[in-house]
Amino acid sequence: MKIALLGAGHIGTTIGRLLNDTDDFVVTVADRDTGTLNALASLGIATDVVDFSDSRALFQFVAQADAVVNALPYDMAIHVAGVAKEAGVHYFDLTEDVQATHAIHDLARGARTAFMPQCGLAPGFIGIAAHSLAKNFDEVHDVKMRVGALPQFPTNSLKYNLTWSVDGLINEYCHPCEAIRDGELRSVEPLEGLEHFSLDGVEYEAFNTSGGLGTLCETLKGRVRTLDYKSVRYPGHRSLMKFLLQELQLSTRIDQLKDILRASVPTTMQDVVLVFVTVSGIRGGKLVQDTFMRKIFAADGEAGRVSAIQITTAAGVCAALDIFREKGLPQSGFISQEQVSLDDFLANRFGAVYDVESR
Repeated sequence: MKIALLGAGHIGTTIGRLLNDTDDFVVTVADRDTGTLNALASLGIATDVVDFSDSRALFQFVAQADAVVNALPYDMAIHVAGVAKEAGVHYFDLTEDVQATHAIHDLARGARTAFMPQCGLAPGFIGIAAHSLAKNFDEVHDVKMRVGALPQFPTNSLKYNLTWSVDGLINEYCHPCEAIRDGELRSVEPLEGLEHFSLDGVEYEAFNTSGGLGTLCETLKGRVRTLDYKSVRYPGHRSLMKFLLQELQLSTRIDQLKDILRASVPTTMQDVVLVFVTVSGIRGGKLVQDTFMRKIFAADGEAGRVSAIQITTAAGVCAALDIFREKGLPQSGFISQEQVSLDDFLANRFGAVYDVESR
């Protein structure tokens, strides 16, 4: 299967390496930055310099493939999906942006090719896990989805290091969040809904953030009493972000906030991804609760250290592609994450990173 991979950042590079290490995918990676492309080329991965804002150049690149994987910033999703439809190729991405996903859903109507956005961690794997648990109940009451991409060794006041896109981070802190309350689809405010919990002796906080639910609200609307998604951080992070965004009004000066974070908050490759899902409801006439929990850590590979967020996000889209290639998913139209079987995902060679017992 020929893959046109857009973006050679941390996640894109990891996707390229994973797919290139198989005999089932032929990958060409495109980016504007020749430096990152040279690093991939040294590994024997085909590369091309493409200006993504040039629709003609982008069309010519993706039209040579069977599928395009978009690992670019979220604000490129609609543009790239439109070009993929015009070129007649399948489309996969990692976007957490709600509006972009709605637009891609519209593009997929009547399409002869497949459109599968939100194939990362959250949205992505978290929706697969939650939907799988919910299917085992006669009557679903509450679905709680919690995900954190965290530094293993926090030392600053934010108790946070940059582990992924600053653009994506600020986007999920600033945009309205979808949720189901009392059976009805609602919009709730980001950074609200604060709660505290502990796992393995570590204290955490969680609060509303945008985009992590994917399409699960639409899928379970009318079938569940409560459904929500919250990002997990170490205690105190949310209060400081509210101070920056609301009291200092940096939500109206997003570019300035991004510059501040990039200049002041170090990146780290020593991170941990926490996935925590609980579903409660009626099974066999009794009120029961099921839980799915994973902690995935950064790891050392042949190409050096790979962060936990790289591992989990890249595994999500690679597993989706692999299952799609094997005809385990519809071959046209819009594909939601909850159409993926959790058992199939964990059994997949890429998805197995989420199966802790197999590592």
